[in-house]
Amino acid sequence: MVKDITLGQYFPGNSPIHRLDPRTKLLLALAFIVLTFLVKELVMFVPVILFVGAVVFIARLPLSYLLKSLKPMRFLIILMLLFNLFFVSSGRVLFEWKFIKLTTGGIEQSIFIVLRLLLLVSGTSLLTLTTTPVALTDGLERMLSPLAKIGFPAHDMAMMMTIALRFIPTLLEETERIIKAQTARGADFESGNIIKRARCMIPILVPLFVSSFRRADELAIAMESRCYHGGEGRTKMKVLKYSVSDLIAVLIMAALIAGTVVLQGVLFA
Repeated sequence: MVKDITLGQYFPGNSPIHRLDPRTKLLLALAFIVLTFLVKELVMFVPVILFVGAVVFIARLPLSYLLKSLKPMRFLIILMLLFNLFFVSSGRVLFEWKFIKLTTGGIEQSIFIVLRLLLLVSGTSLLTLTTTPVALTDGLERMLSPLAKIGFPAHDMAMMMTIALRFIPTLLEETERIIKAQTARGADFESGNIIKRARCMIPILVPLFVSSFRRADELAIAMESRCYHGGEGRTKMKVLKYSVSDLIAVLIMAALIAGTVVLQGVLFA
C-alpha cells in the first residue's frame, strides 16, 4: 500500500499540461474542486469525467499512475459506499431487513458520493503529477505575494508546503524499508484484529519519527550553511510568465463550469 501512494510524485513530461504556468494549474485545480461540488445530478458527472480523461491523455500520463493515487482511498470509498447504500432511505425500497434498508435513493447517493471523491483525488493528483515541487513553490509564492504587504509570510508558507510535498516520497520509501526490516525480524503486519495491527504499527512509527526529525535537522543545517534567510532579495532561475496556453486552459475550465451550471438549470429545473 505504501508503494501505491503517488501524492507529491512528479511524472516528467513535455506535454501542454506540463508546460502550463504553475499558477494557472493551481487556479484550475481549485476551480475543478468547485466544479465537483457544483454538480448536483449524477448524469452531470459525465462531462467532468471526460474532462479528466482528456487531461490524462494530453499530459500523456500512464493510467496506472492515476489508479495508484486512488488505491489508498479504497477503504474510505468502500465505507462511504456502504454507509450511503444502506442508511439513505429516500426513494423506492428494494430490500429491507431489520434496520438495514436498500433504496433507489441510497444507490444513487452512494454512486454520487463515490464519484465525487474519486474525481477530487484524481484532480489533485493530476496537479502534482504534472508540476514539479519547485514550480509549485514559485507559483504558490507568487499567488500569495499580495498578502505579504499585510505581513503574511508568503515565501515561508510556500517553502514549508513544498518541502512537505517533496519529502512525502522520501518518507514513503523510508516506511517501506522499515516495514521490510521489521518483517525480516519476524514482525507480522497482516494477521490479527484491528487492535493487534495498530500495536504492530508502533515499531514502524517510532523509527519513522526519529528519521523524520533527523532529516529535518539535516535540512535546516544545509539551508543555514547556504546562507538561506527567507525570500528577501531572492531571485528566480526561471521567471514565471503566462502564455496563450494558460488563457486557453482557463477559458476551457470556465466554459465547463458555466456549461455544467446552465445544463443543470435547464435539464433539472
